[in-house]
Amino acid sequence: MGAENTDQIIIHVDMDAFFASVETRDNPALRGKPLIIGSLPNERGVVATCSYEARKYGLHSAMNIKEAYRLCPNGIYMHPDMDKYKAVSEQLHEIWNTYASAAETIALDEAYLDVTEQAGDLDGARRIAQTIKRRTRDEVGLTCSVGVAYSKTAAKMASEEKKPDGYFEIPTAEDFVNLIIDRDVRVIYTVGEITAQKLYAAGIHTVRDVRDNPEIVAGLLGKQGQWITQLALGMDDRKVTPYRPEDAKSIGREVTFQEDVNNYALLKDVLVVLALCVEHRAKRYGLHGNGVTLKLTYFDMKNITRSQKAFGCDSAVMIYREAAELLDHVEKRPVRLIGVAIHHLAGEDGRQITMDEISPGAKERRDEELKRLLLALQKRYRLDFAGHLEQIYQSDTLHKTVEYMRRHT
Repeated sequence: MGAENTDQIIIHVDMDAFFASVETRDNPALRGKPLIIGSLPNERGVVATCSYEARKYGLHSAMNIKEAYRLCPNGIYMHPDMDKYKAVSEQLHEIWNTYASAAETIALDEAYLDVTEQAGDLDGARRIAQTIKRRTRDEVGLTCSVGVAYSKTAAKMASEEKKPDGYFEIPTAEDFVNLIIDRDVRVIYTVGEITAQKLYAAGIHTVRDVRDNPEIVAGLLGKQGQWITQLALGMDDRKVTPYRPEDAKSIGREVTFQEDVNNYALLKDVLVVLALCVEHRAKRYGLHGNGVTLKLTYFDMKNITRSQKAFGCDSAVMIYREAAELLDHVEKRPVRLIGVAIHHLAGEDGRQITMDEISPGAKERRDEELKRLLLALQKRYRLDFAGHLEQIYQSDTLHKTVEYMRRHT
């Protein structure tokens, strides 16, 4: 990797239009078509991802679905199948992790791999990268783009250089700087739209401008400005850190209604379903929360969050109780989105037992309360919630269930 860059060799792997590529693999009739995965044109929501054919029309992830349809009315629009994508993701990460001493999962379709020991040098890293590309194609039927570099920032930049199905190397900090020196500041990691606008207003438009004006950048952005200046100089010594579920800030679920909801009794019923989903995910990782957060987006797109402490919170009943109490104290206006989360996560070792749990029969009382909540939902909506919880945990089924509840209030 060059005499001055022997500390680490990092590979960044990024799948090409992952959701769309999986659907195209499974249905060859979609090949070559503008395919948009996310909400449907008649629904509220955004584009999750889209095929490269759709991107030619100006579509991109997180675009409002109405705008996507305006730009590409002849596209094929599909809901995501998250369970299928997660299964494919597990296959991918199992292949990639084989070649790393440490693997940092960024998303279902993306990871950093520390291959310093396995590769030894740039030639070794190149062989590993090509093997990853080949196995991803042969064993999973999909293409990925791979970058090899001396740092995480450079590796991610490299994987984006030749998409789709690309490969690129950035061996040294000097190579990194030469590549980006005259590009827009948004090419720098952590520089989003708001930060970029602040820099533009100060006359900082390119990476070169950042390098030439470190005092101005630091004055505008403080510690973030210092970090951006370091990256503009090619300096990034962050290590590949394996993801641990307990490192997450929160575990939550949310749903967007297709029509605004004024009925706060319905919102409480939806909180029961969301609390069950949060409990399911938390138990999967052996985690609990020490606080509960309620999130609302009103009809005018104003977002609010309300939180309170709730020690040892890991059951749907406990999560629901806290979230429902928070809901009682918000301004009652039409709601577009509702979500609930547990935060300040910890494993069983760090679990603080509550007074409620110490009292005899606490678990039995919670189980009975959950049964009552589910029975009430069943009577109101004529849905067998208790018998179909496994399906409700799936994203698509959750949204369909909540919409059914909304239409039948």
